[in-house]
Amino acid sequence: MSRISLVGAPIDSGQRRRGCLMGPAAYRVAGIERVLAELGHAVTDLGDVALADLPQAECPNPAVDQLPETLAWTAALRERVAGVLGAGGMPVVLGGDHSLALGSVAGAAEHAAAASRPLFLLWLDAHSDFHTPLTTESGNLHGTPVAYIAGRPGFDAFPPFPAPVPQQNICMFGIRSVDEAELAALRETDIVVNDMRVLDERGIVAPLREFLDRVRAENGMLHVSLDVDFLDPSIAPAVGTTVPGGTTFREAHLVCELLHESGLMTSLDLVELNPFLDERGRTARLMVDLAGSLFGRRVFDRPTRSFH
Repeated sequence: MSRISLVGAPIDSGQRRRGCLMGPAAYRVAGIERVLAELGHAVTDLGDVALADLPQAECPNPAVDQLPETLAWTAALRERVAGVLGAGGMPVVLGGDHSLALGSVAGAAEHAAAASRPLFLLWLDAHSDFHTPLTTESGNLHGTPVAYIAGRPGFDAFPPFPAPVPQQNICMFGIRSVDEAELAALRETDIVVNDMRVLDERGIVAPLREFLDRVRAENGMLHVSLDVDFLDPSIAPAVGTTVPGGTTFREAHLVCELLHESGLMTSLDLVELNPFLDERGRTARLMVDLAGSLFGRRVFDRPTRSFH
């Protein structure tokens, strides 16, 4: 049994398409607390994180958008996630766009360093999110978390990352949209990139188990960041960054079941759900379903449902 703390992160500042701020409410309406409690876990909803005053901040790149808001969310989520972990809980951050990982993974890294354990990151996403505030052309800071986590330069406006995650401890899974600048930067790293070509050739299980075996061998803590666009948009339309060719229902549940069976996950993000783009709540329900798999429910346990 896990002691799960739900942390609402109604963040829209990492990109310009409004709607992700409604994500935490949609997860709650879709029954995430009930689903996890029925699996035998102790679940506490800590409500939505609130922001303090926005800091003064500037960036040499004029394209960067909503920097003060993103800095404030980063600080608030770092404190909340580190606090939950320090109290022996499992933080589940309900987003909110993927810029929330700037703070959630920072909190996990702070706790892991205090516990003298290595932190590993599993990035379930269509995008690598490996830009920095200096290299982004869109200016959308939801495309920068992995660069911050890995310790890339260019984040002078941000507090230093508490303990940059070693490149070889980062695994991108399901990647299928990387621009040229990110690709060039990734080629200079030891980050494990399992793009959809790798998964098509090798399948889901082998590369994921290889990564999890490393986490286990090093007694690591594992932060999992699950973006809606990891899924194919045909089954999960409620995201502003759709990329065709994502994982299927069965593949996504297999990933989540393997993660549960490993017993290694110590913190979780559910990000980029934009209910404004959803179809009668189907994406929110699917993401809650996947959260169920991450915490012990198996595919064959699911009831037949009608979406009519």
